[in-house]
Amino acid sequence: MSYKIIGMELTPVHVPFKELIKQTMAKSETGLGMAIKAEEEWLGADCVVCKLLCDNGQYGLGESFVWYPETGVSPIEIIEVIKSALSIYILGESPFNVERILYRMNRNVARNEVAKGLCDMACYDLMGQITGRPVCDLIGGRTVEEIELAALVPQADIETMVMLAKMFQKQGFETIRYKLGTGINEDVKVSESIREALGQSARLRVDYNQAYSPTDAIRAIKAIEQFGIDVAEQPVQADNFLGMAYVQKHVNTPLMAHESFFSLQDLGTLIELQAIGVLGVNSERPGGVTNALKAIAYAEQRGMQTIIHNQPLGIASAMHIHLAAAKYHSLGHAIELFGQVMYEDDLIITPLNYEKGLAKVPNGPGWGVKLDEKALAKYATKPTIQIGKSV
Repeated sequence: MSYKIIGMELTPVHVPFKELIKQTMAKSETGLGMAIKAEEEWLGADCVVCKLLCDNGQYGLGESFVWYPETGVSPIEIIEVIKSALSIYILGESPFNVERILYRMNRNVARNEVAKGLCDMACYDLMGQITGRPVCDLIGGRTVEEIELAALVPQADIETMVMLAKMFQKQGFETIRYKLGTGINEDVKVSESIREALGQSARLRVDYNQAYSPTDAIRAIKAIEQFGIDVAEQPVQADNFLGMAYVQKHVNTPLMAHESFFSLQDLGTLIELQAIGVLGVNSERPGGVTNALKAIAYAEQRGMQTIIHNQPLGIASAMHIHLAAAKYHSLGHAIELFGQVMYEDDLIITPLNYEKGLAKVPNGPGWGVKLDEKALAKYATKPTIQIGKSV
């Protein structure tokens, strides 16, 4: 039987942070819980929820998570480019033809990796719904039943950061990512305090959110290497690929790009410049499941491990877990999903199973989650945009 995508429904949503998260982030110098020098407020999850409608009555779900200072687009802009340009290359296609859909989108619309990735993600859920199989079965197989998680500690005063790190460790998290970048001396104090509090068995990774110049980044990373840091994320400005390469050349800690990395072309450049030592991927970078699989495979061929990381709502969290389950042996690091801790709702009917620092791989077809339509209506910032036919 031939299956065709006949319509799309796109809904912009905003899900606020939980009150405790707001209070903790307010303790940082920027009020954002990180060192990024942004004036744009960050009040919660700004996302687009996508439904791809199939001619057999089923649908697939996708979700993109955006914030202007990091992704450069808003939910409304994502919806507009899909409506005005990308949908032409999706409607009438089979959801199984992800390579052809992606090829046509790339040939006709430059960049816009986040929007393309949203549509790609929904195709995989729709494939799973049609076949009755979990997505992980379609992209390599379920190699594990549960995935190790990393916890996120936002930038705050040292006492609060240490308290949170210890709390997460007691909950079962063996890897902690914490935010740095307020100054080299302060970074050392924070890292020393967290290492002392957690002991030598804890795995630590740090995120600078573009805080330093290349020269200062070298000094900052070298100053904390004594505490056994697995990965240092985005120490310099997003567009400074040569700066990242300069830093990586002079430090032992593997670097990971986040704000610098949007496309497979970005990844190729970063790897060829020897600017990173670890790949970081999520639903927006490099855009969807198809590109994430290509990125992980490319990195693995270059002897590089992968970190899957994001703070999305329930649909995209499920996508990251399925990706990790299928590519588990290519990763080498705990994945980071923290939306369930940060936001007041996840927009899915049955929450994902998080326990003792682990995430269980969802059962059921596709992502194994169902959209909570009432929650979608509650948190929608504008009416749903309908493209093509409805079912």
